[in-house]
Amino acid sequence: MLNSWLALPYEGAITQLGEDFYDVVTAAEFPQHRLRWRNDALLPILGLTPEAVSDDDFVEAFGHFRGAHPFLALRYHGYQFGHYNPQLGDGRGFLYGQVRGQDGALYDLGTKGSGRTPYSRTADGRLTLKGGLREVLAAEALHRLGVCTSRCLSLIETGEELWRGDEPSPTRSSVMVRMQRSHLRFGTFERLHYLGRADLVRRLLDHVIDTYYGHLPPGGDRDGLFYADLVQRVAELTAHWMAAGFCHGVLNTDNMAITGESFDYGPYAFLSTFDPRFTAAYFDYQGRYCFGNQPAACYWNLEMLQFPLKMVMTASDLAAGLDRFAAHYHHAYETRMAARLGLEAPDAAAIKPLILLTLQLLQRVPVGYNEFFAHLRQGYQGVRGQTFDLTVHLDCSDEQLTLWQEWHDLYLSHLDRHDPDRTAELLQKFNPLTVLGRPTD
Repeated sequence: MLNSWLALPYEGAITQLGEDFYDVVTAAEFPQHRLRWRNDALLPILGLTPEAVSDDDFVEAFGHFRGAHPFLALRYHGYQFGHYNPQLGDGRGFLYGQVRGQDGALYDLGTKGSGRTPYSRTADGRLTLKGGLREVLAAEALHRLGVCTSRCLSLIETGEELWRGDEPSPTRSSVMVRMQRSHLRFGTFERLHYLGRADLVRRLLDHVIDTYYGHLPPGGDRDGLFYADLVQRVAELTAHWMAAGFCHGVLNTDNMAITGESFDYGPYAFLSTFDPRFTAAYFDYQGRYCFGNQPAACYWNLEMLQFPLKMVMTASDLAAGLDRFAAHYHHAYETRMAARLGLEAPDAAAIKPLILLTLQLLQRVPVGYNEFFAHLRQGYQGVRGQTFDLTVHLDCSDEQLTLWQEWHDLYLSHLDRHDPDRTAELLQKFNPLTVLGRPTD
């Protein structure tokens, strides 16, 4: 039978941009192919049924890398920890193909750990099995928390021994395939600014708007509308990370997708306790990308993106778009935090005092960040005037008990004004009972 992956009608949207944007590469050959993960939930989006796609189909397509279409290592630069780096690009992965989903959207299938490329520098182009599993877990966890994220389509163990300084070595190798709307990054534009190619910025911007922002109305102001839309997407994404207690770890501009999706999960972590200073990346010595700095980091990345965009856009349009970041962020954060508390209101700011008091409580009472919300979910009985006995599980001082009682009274005053069934639904949707721990947990 024909392999369903090889029979998909792949499109060449990136190749139509021209050879200035990529290098054609060859996948590595591996001594072993053992399918460790297949994401059957994604198959219907591509018009496939899990029953029609065998494990061998996954291995043939995404382990042996059969297929007639070219594999493309994308070119980009980026700001890494605030410093511009012109020596980036896809160093251990490539764009396997682009395919139209049943929803009409174009999706990228991109690899990670598939071998060396012209941008590998001194690296081996491989991915550890642990790194691949962590990305699978991060993407699925965030997806279920309502975060706009890439998803892992497959993970195949490849039978090599790798040496890494941050894992017990030798460690096992793998190759992963990621599915998302686009692998084009802020750094894709930044490279063109570095090269002084306004013509290519214009070509890329038109491609991005036509392909991923087709909902924008036609007219001369589409550029400004695009940037304003991107600002809103990034602000909302960051707000949803913060509400979920998720620390990405490395928010360089080459890790920012032009579609506003969350992707490329390396040293990420979900908070154990509410600590704005928590840093997920062991090599982030100054805490640039600590949990509490994520909104500022994403704002700065959007600001840096203005340099290439100014080559073809007006500064006033860019400034107007970025000026809305804070408003978008706060609205999204308050709405999502309200949902985690089981509350829903037309004006999320109406419960802002409760959110602020909740954060104060989480900082001062010895309870885990997501553990706290899980207790709310488990303790909710759907009755008016109910009480929560979370403190019986904690060793609290008198001062902490007083703060707890203040929060408890304010929370119930809001809870009693909301529909119990809707509260129960929100508590279950946004408060998982199991949350991934830190890398050392």
